[in-house]
Amino acid sequence: MAEQKATNVTWHHGEVSREDRYRLLRQKGATIWFTGLSGSGKSTIAVALETALFNQSKLSYRLDGDNVRLGINKNLGFSEQDRKENIRRIGEIAKLFGDAGVISLSSFISPYRADRDEVRRLHEAAKLPFVEVHVDCSLAVAEKRDPKGLYKKARAGEIKNFTGIDDPYEAPANPELHLHTDRMTLEQEVDIIIDYLKKHGIIGARHFTRAEDASEAIAAAR
Repeated sequence: MAEQKATNVTWHHGEVSREDRYRLLRQKGATIWFTGLSGSGKSTIAVALETALFNQSKLSYRLDGDNVRLGINKNLGFSEQDRKENIRRIGEIAKLFGDAGVISLSSFISPYRADRDEVRRLHEAAKLPFVEVHVDCSLAVAEKRDPKGLYKKARAGEIKNFTGIDDPYEAPANPELHLHTDRMTLEQEVDIIIDYLKKHGIIGARHFTRAEDASEAIAAAR
């Protein structure tokens, strides 16, 4: 856990509650955390899921590994310590999205189980849903896909600390969802996630028309 260095700081509460935002958006904020090897299909699923949610009038936002490293995390490399800080920052950002009522679709290799568990604890403390999705395929399949040519470079020694080659990947022990992308279609994968979100009250047919309705629905879904 990151150390709190700033002193004399206090959380400033506003007058618009989380429940107010959920009622406005007619959905519940949550984080869908896609983890898996490079080339396993994390970003592909997130893009398709974002489209599916949009078509159902649900607001989501993709936090993609490469996109984030071009911005807020541009000062981080791929050492173990930098990977930890990368995931910590994304966990905090995803938590803010969830509090705002947005469903964040976070696609990161996030190879270390302890880092993902820390993000889960962060969400649990904030009473926000955290859905870990193991996007799974064999290293051989991921390497065969190699959409960015990264495995080829890693095998040639041009990239160091590459997950699956010279850095480990620690698979989730108990993810909420386990998708085998070398056996399933993209449509099946998206349907499984949508069904999970509906089953757990994150999205659904019920509209929040009154503040008390929103509060009751949120409490029931926790």
